[in-house]
Amino acid sequence: MLELHGIRKTFNAGTVNEVRALQGINLNIEKGSFVVVLGTNGSGKSTLLNAVAGSFFVDEGTISLSGQNITNWKEHQRAKLIGRVFQSPFSGTAPHMSIAENFALAARRGKHRGLSWALSPKLMHNLRDRVATLRMGLENRLDNAMGSLSGGQRQALTLLMATWLEPQLLLLDEHTAALDPKSADQVIRLTEEVVSRDRLTTLMVTHSMQQAVNLGDRLIMMHRGQILHDLRGADKARLRVEDLLSRFEEIRRREQLDESAALMLSERYV
Repeated sequence: MLELHGIRKTFNAGTVNEVRALQGINLNIEKGSFVVVLGTNGSGKSTLLNAVAGSFFVDEGTISLSGQNITNWKEHQRAKLIGRVFQSPFSGTAPHMSIAENFALAARRGKHRGLSWALSPKLMHNLRDRVATLRMGLENRLDNAMGSLSGGQRQALTLLMATWLEPQLLLLDEHTAALDPKSADQVIRLTEEVVSRDRLTTLMVTHSMQQAVNLGDRLIMMHRGQILHDLRGADKARLRVEDLLSRFEEIRRREQLDESAALMLSERYV
């Protein structure tokens, strides 16, 4: 389904601000798999999603989706195959347009867009039914401007829009990080329902260890642009938050040892 081979990306190469964000990423994700990506700040997890989405071109490597090499596709071309929900509830939607109009745009993703005829009776009927599943009462407010909604309501609708056409791949970039706990729980519940119902191949970045443990059938831990751990099957099923904390502590200790060794060498040759 999704295949990444030898993906490398360096920002500000050759300067004092050089960041080697992705360092030889190899990753194969099977159709229908729900993969959670976890890592500390700067680990490369969001950069990985941006590379797949086409927010930038990678320096090296290839990206294939559903048997198509999309490495050199622009972001809007990949959007025909990929649905995405961003961290901010205010990204990916048009705030001054109504809920219905935003969904009309989502329904025409990858096609010629037009609103006057896109808001058909069939679409409105389907939209009311789908929005009613949120249990937020928004099916009766489809004429309301998207910008008038709360962050949680908007993010829930954004998830529905991103999956309206059942994309080949769903990207979730810390999509509950900006929400209050109650709204985050609602959006996570919706995420589980939608991904399970439509059997969507999903790549989800999170900073929450609880989400990493509870969601998905596979967990990838990243650090400094590399994949350190890839857990699936029984290893993923029995994973606990304490196990993740232990793994992160192991990384911290190892880096401290590396820094100490480097300091000793530098002092030795002064």
